[in-house]
Amino acid sequence: MSDPYPARPPARQDKRTLLQRLVEFISPGPDSTAELIATLADAEDNQVINTDERVMLERVLRMAEMTAADVLVPAPRMDMLDIDAPLDALMYQVLRTAHSRFPVYQGEREHIIGILLAKDLLKLWRSPDLNIRTLVRPALFVPESKGLQALEREFRSTRNHMAIVIDEFGRIAGLVTFEDVIEQIVGEIEDEFDIHEDEGDIFGLPDHSYRVSGETPVERVAEAFEVTLRSSDPDEVFDTIGGLIAHELGRVPRKGEVLLLGGLRFVVLHTKGGLVRWFKVTPAAADESATNS
Repeated sequence: MSDPYPARPPARQDKRTLLQRLVEFISPGPDSTAELIATLADAEDNQVINTDERVMLERVLRMAEMTAADVLVPAPRMDMLDIDAPLDALMYQVLRTAHSRFPVYQGEREHIIGILLAKDLLKLWRSPDLNIRTLVRPALFVPESKGLQALEREFRSTRNHMAIVIDEFGRIAGLVTFEDVIEQIVGEIEDEFDIHEDEGDIFGLPDHSYRVSGETPVERVAEAFEVTLRSSDPDEVFDTIGGLIAHELGRVPRKGEVLLLGGLRFVVLHTKGGLVRWFKVTPAAADESATNS
């Protein structure tokens, strides 16, 4: 005989998706992206979504209005490989820049013939008789105006991780990577050189040297090391140490390069997007200071 008073079923867990919850919350919908972003803030206040979800959704909305031109690495800052360069020179550049893939050109930098993966170059190191051209993969070319959402889909469908960006005149404008696009949604993807802001922009290392962010103000570096840091051009004033050192070198600094300035020895540790992220700083040796005095 069945129980005439069955137990009440347990409360069901809310299995609605984030999108379903949002649709119910914002219906009728806002008329602009700005209104939708404001609505997302209200949804967070009402605990419909959490902070991480709100931030990611805002990034997705803003990404819809962005193009490849907004995130590309400009052509002058692109690390590229010359197909006709000796193997030793190619290997040195791969080790110095620490990238996983490179645009390959022949003759002029504008003449890009493909993409070479660093791991593929190791095959040439083991088998010198191998033709390097057989290792070069087709390059993906996209216009500056290509939307980031469309570019993200193309990266996935073609399994490419790098695209060469072309301007309206057919010239190389720069390059954009899959990581650059994804970072617009999830935020910067940190690596071993990325340090949280609350850990400071100057901090000591076990070997008694210091790691200094390229975005650190020149005045802060000068005060921290009790030195005077000035440009060789008295008419030029720089806000960041990275900008000052790039000016003194006369070009974009490269990983491993050394500059002596104000009695300090700056070694480029890490670059990204053509900018120096981190320097290793130590007092310059007496013989180095004398040579550069």
